[in-house]
Amino acid sequence: MRHAARKRTLLAALGIVWLMTAASAFAGDRGDRVEQRMDRKGDRIDARLDARGNRIDHRLDQRAAWQQALGHDRRAYQLDRKGDRIERRLDRRGDLADARWDRRGDRFDARWDYQHGDRRH
Repeated sequence: MRHAARKRTLLAALGIVWLMTAASAFAGDRGDRVEQRMDRKGDRIDARLDARGNRIDHRLDQRAAWQQALGHDRRAYQLDRKGDRIERRLDRRGDLADARWDRRGDRFDARWDYQHGDRRH
């Protein structure tokens, strides 16, 4: 009976140590997980704005081609430039949003590591 009690106590102690180790490893990864989530969010915003700019530019290119076919060269040129300008503007906004979310994720991860024991930063 004594042997079984010691075995249970030893197994319980080992279980608690394993649980504490696993919990601290999981908590230590939180900064990395949040950083990845913020990075994905920035990438999604960038992709959405790029797609929107491409759709608008394509539609204006179609209108420009139609105006070109009708003989309105100047109007076709204006529509083409307008589409390109809108596409560049949305692309730039997406790139800036992606960079901003990347910086936020980097700051969160560095702050998390610093606050939770990794003071190398």
